[in-house]
Amino acid sequence: MDSPFAFSHALCRAPAPSAVNGIRAGGGPDPDFETLAAEHRAYVAMLRELGLSVEVLSALDDYPDALFTEDVALTFPEGAILLRPGAASRAGEVAHVREALAARHPVLLDMTVGHVEGGDVLRLADRVIIGLSDRTDRAGATELSGLLEQLGYRAEIAETPAGVLHFKTGCSLIDAGTVLAVPAMRDCPEFAGLEVVLTPPGEEGAANILRVRDTVLIGERWLATQALLAARGVPFRAMATDHIARIDAGLSCMSLRW
Repeated sequence: MDSPFAFSHALCRAPAPSAVNGIRAGGGPDPDFETLAAEHRAYVAMLRELGLSVEVLSALDDYPDALFTEDVALTFPEGAILLRPGAASRAGEVAHVREALAARHPVLLDMTVGHVEGGDVLRLADRVIIGLSDRTDRAGATELSGLLEQLGYRAEIAETPAGVLHFKTGCSLIDAGTVLAVPAMRDCPEFAGLEVVLTPPGEEGAANILRVRDTVLIGERWLATQALLAARGVPFRAMATDHIARIDAGLSCMSLRW
């Protein structure tokens, strides 16, 4: 299995004006569309600056959450898997990404039962963790495990703690042997063999970082977590994510990478 960070390609989708009405778990203000769109453009530009070839698909106004391409598919060098989002309003997004993925991957597999969203799938160096959540059920996770095996990847099914929207809302990789996690995920048994670094107090929202090649992308307001990365000698780039975060999203959500 290759490095979980050695990306050369990414697939994104431009946000539609309807994105300001995207799904969110709690209250809070709507994002400003122009600011959200600017955050997305900066994100695409950063991926390109880090050496990735990035294609940006057209906006889908009928699907407010469609800019979060990570939730509808998994992408690997060996092939792609079309998922079944657990949010009913997102089910129709899958058909709109099929052609783009089929054109870029040697194998395209489909889920047929249950539900899985990509935000619940964490790829490690030696395996893939599928977290059960309000958006990912056991039937879907079990089927996905078999599909991953067809592509040569071993999967484990984990429990996502209550109050954590997606598995990767609460954890992500700093490097191949180190996971950044919120305190509620400190004792996740699937992290055996990894060093678990906890988010600093008050910075639980920093847990969804995104490592691309040798660089970690992180929300610009998470200063204590940035200091933690700096102390470990981890190169990072701070990104504006305030308006993306208003619709329960982070840095990994906005692209499919392989």
